[in-house]
Amino acid sequence: MALDEYAANADIIGRAEINDLEAILSVSNTDVDEAIHVVQDNADAIFTWDYEKGARPALNKLYEKAKRAQWNGETDLPWDTDVDLEKNAALQRLQFAGMQADVAGTPLEHFTEDDFIKLSIESDNWTLSQFMHGEQGALICTAKIVETVPWIDAKYYASTQVMDEARHVEVFAKYLQEKQNGYYPINAHLKMLLDDIINDSRWDMTYLGMQIMVEGLALAAFGFMQQMTPDPLLKQLLRYVMSDEARHVAFGVLSLKEYYAELSHAELRERQEFAFEAAIRMRDRFLQQEVWERMGIKPADILPLVLQDEGRGMFQQMLFSKIVPNCKKLGLLDAGEGWLRTKFTEMGVIQFEDWQDTGEEYESLQATG
Repeated sequence: MALDEYAANADIIGRAEINDLEAILSVSNTDVDEAIHVVQDNADAIFTWDYEKGARPALNKLYEKAKRAQWNGETDLPWDTDVDLEKNAALQRLQFAGMQADVAGTPLEHFTEDDFIKLSIESDNWTLSQFMHGEQGALICTAKIVETVPWIDAKYYASTQVMDEARHVEVFAKYLQEKQNGYYPINAHLKMLLDDIINDSRWDMTYLGMQIMVEGLALAAFGFMQQMTPDPLLKQLLRYVMSDEARHVAFGVLSLKEYYAELSHAELRERQEFAFEAAIRMRDRFLQQEVWERMGIKPADILPLVLQDEGRGMFQQMLFSKIVPNCKKLGLLDAGEGWLRTKFTEMGVIQFEDWQDTGEEYESLQATG
């Protein structure tokens, strides 16, 4: 299969160049004041009359682990912890003091220290808000997996993940409402991706989009924030969530590895293109354009400078440290003459291909059970 048989970038992500900033910023959330968002779910609900538990031992092991590892977001976290946003933001700035760029001649040149503290607080608020929205997407997608996956062991495990995701939405919402100052609306790029995942009728696309791509990136982002935050409550919250997320990604890897081994080249090509689209959508959302707008700065004026920052680039690349090895294990990286490998190389993330995949590492990330 030749590379030119794949859809063009414009057909997959709506623009020819993956780094076209003007096109990225043209995507916006148009219904931020609406409390309800409806997406057409085209999937069939599948019953199975094969109730043999443990026919897929690896999935059964995950299911048993998940039953033992349940935690209570209301009682297992120290919600009485006093969270001083300004103090925590100042401590975070000190961690990166040696990496802070020269802002002379930029839209930030007149920022005071208080302005930078506020920017740090808003950035954390935005990040946690998108975590919360993404977890609701995972809640809906996992409920869909229970309906659509044909194997009883997968239905059993997915039912535990529904509970996990409800708990994640709950704790992020509680933290944002009680310890932060409310939350940001969902980012438009994340919203587009979640809509696409839910709208697709094929059960494996729900796995690929949510379990492998969204949850894989979230696992890396949670780990980064968990290491950087000085807030002990948030550290523990993220540690508990990560322990669940590692199982969720492993669930996706284990389920799809079996299924993808039977797909044709044309079917794998569709999955490669979907994985690439998901990767770009998730990368685009981390530009945090809503934060800059709230700070009174036009995103188009500041983001070209942000994109040139080496530290920021390294952070964005690290977000894919879970996704790339998982795609490799699923056979997506090199199917079709390595098209997805080429795309991940263009994105600057192919260096993670030989990192440990989540199907192997999830035990080391468990915090409970």
